[in-house]
Amino acid sequence: MAEAVPVRCPACLRENGYTVPVFPCACGSPVVPPLDLAAEPLPLTRRTWSETWVTVRCGACGREGEWPHPEVGCASCGTVVRIPVHPLTAEPGAGSPGLPPHRPRPAPAHPAPTPDASGPGPGQGRSQGRGAAVGGAGAGAGPGHASSPAARRPAFRPLTIRTARDAVTTAALYLRWLGFEDVRQPDGRPVPSAAVDLRAPGLVAQVDPTTAPAGLRAVECVWLNGLTSCATSVYFALAGYTDEARIRADDLGIPLFVMDLTGMPQPVNDPADELLGTGA
Repeated sequence: MAEAVPVRCPACLRENGYTVPVFPCACGSPVVPPLDLAAEPLPLTRRTWSETWVTVRCGACGREGEWPHPEVGCASCGTVVRIPVHPLTAEPGAGSPGLPPHRPRPAPAHPAPTPDASGPGPGQGRSQGRGAAVGGAGAGAGPGHASSPAARRPAFRPLTIRTARDAVTTAALYLRWLGFEDVRQPDGRPVPSAAVDLRAPGLVAQVDPTTAPAGLRAVECVWLNGLTSCATSVYFALAGYTDEARIRADDLGIPLFVMDLTGMPQPVNDPADELLGTGA
């Protein structure tokens, strides 16, 4: 398992812990994007398809595959930061150099992870601040918290996000992992909005799969929907949140989560941390 490394946010200069995700090569060997920690991380203001993926060579077989570019959400200001990666060398050191690049197939959307999954869950590595849970790695919960709901849950299995539908599916899987049952999209004609509604008994959630940060109105809308339904309100965003949205969410107690393309949601405020620790 890769170790967490500090990544400084270029907007507020806070250091966020980041653990490089490990991807499976077609040969079965783990593939880890080589981070260039000497280069400055860049704030992600808009997404393009070409910049979303990075080509990484497997050290075992030499196969070149395209995987989600490493990025992390800042726990202090909500800025999504893209982490530079070392470019490929001209010639692989081992294996067959002629193998064509391939895109990995997304993992199947299991409603609940199997109990034998290894490694800590996304809420079990909080000592280095929010953002250290990317890729599902981090330290354990500690000796005094073995009986907490977060410690009893198996590791969350993320789904690689390629489309807006993948983002919604990932949020639904994560909510089920937190303990909400029968998470689904509500029936009826959807309201014209970029965000997608998810509902469950006692839960109202919205997922924003766009490339623009979620704003104040989005947070207030999900809060009003939860208030009307007497349910917990939760918001997921792919591109983070504006400062006004974060402040308002803290005032209203709305858990905010940010998702990267590896499919691992991260809490970005205290209500999200509390939901992650206690579950549904």
